[in-house]
Amino acid sequence: MIHSFIFSDGRLVGQDLELEALRLVRADKGLLLWVNLENPTEDEIKSILENVFQFHPLAIEDCIAPNSLPKVEDYEDYLFLVSHGVDYSRTEKFNTTELSVFLGKEYVVTFHRQPLRSIQAVRERCAKNIGGIRSADRLAHLILDLLTDNYKPVVDELRGEIEEIEETVLAKSAGDLTPALLQLKSEISHLRQIVRPQRDVINRLAHGESKIIRPTSLPYFRDVRDNLIRIEETAAGFADQLLISFDLYLNKSSFEANEGIKVLTALTAITLPAVVIGTWYGMNFEHMPELDSPYGYYGCIAATAVLTVLMWRWCKRKKFI
Repeated sequence: MIHSFIFSDGRLVGQDLELEALRLVRADKGLLLWVNLENPTEDEIKSILENVFQFHPLAIEDCIAPNSLPKVEDYEDYLFLVSHGVDYSRTEKFNTTELSVFLGKEYVVTFHRQPLRSIQAVRERCAKNIGGIRSADRLAHLILDLLTDNYKPVVDELRGEIEEIEETVLAKSAGDLTPALLQLKSEISHLRQIVRPQRDVINRLAHGESKIIRPTSLPYFRDVRDNLIRIEETAAGFADQLLISFDLYLNKSSFEANEGIKVLTALTAITLPAVVIGTWYGMNFEHMPELDSPYGYYGCIAATAVLTVLMWRWCKRKKFI
């Protein structure tokens, strides 16, 4: 699906043009063009990326092929960057979807397979002609800024999950938390792996390494970089909290196992006198002098009771029971 917006002096003057009209707008140096490709077909990819904008084949290849990490490349006349936004179409766990951006002096081309809230928000702003889009770099900043803002609900959700796990770990009956801990660890690791290189990409843009980014726009990109740094530091703190929770869970599990072993040890120790005496006098020997005594039975009972009480007191003193 192809969406296009044409701006002149910050005002929206055209929307969703045909391919021939896009070629004419592309040739007009006084207009700002934004083309958004959302899950496009092969023909749409070829028509826009190859025919209208004539991007480098390697840039097109990187755009189409999945990239696990963000990146930025300078092709002199335009910048090609890969960023990642939160994929809200999968609600069961944290996932990201790729956003490729071609940034030129007077155009922005975005490419993504899954719907993105940041792109949808910018499209709505453009359709309502809110904010006045006057330059390509400010449009790119707006997209990346909203892309970064959409990480905040995920960060808040991860914080809530960690707090819930901490409360569960400290509860009397925690149950088996290993799957939840491993899944949360995977999500936090994924967040850190995405945010760190994305911060480096924005940092390059914020330092003015490319002539595509105007000096007046650099502070805006630095603001996006600072937001990513805060998210990365928060994720690092989450990782430390999760590690502490995991250690507490393992220690608690070990303690509970030891308590169970203590109880079993105590039961074994308490029943030991009865087992020993019963085993000894249960042997089928003909000549056992104790058995000839009229008080032998009562003596065995008394010895068993006394030894059992002594073993019980010893287990109590050792806090086995």
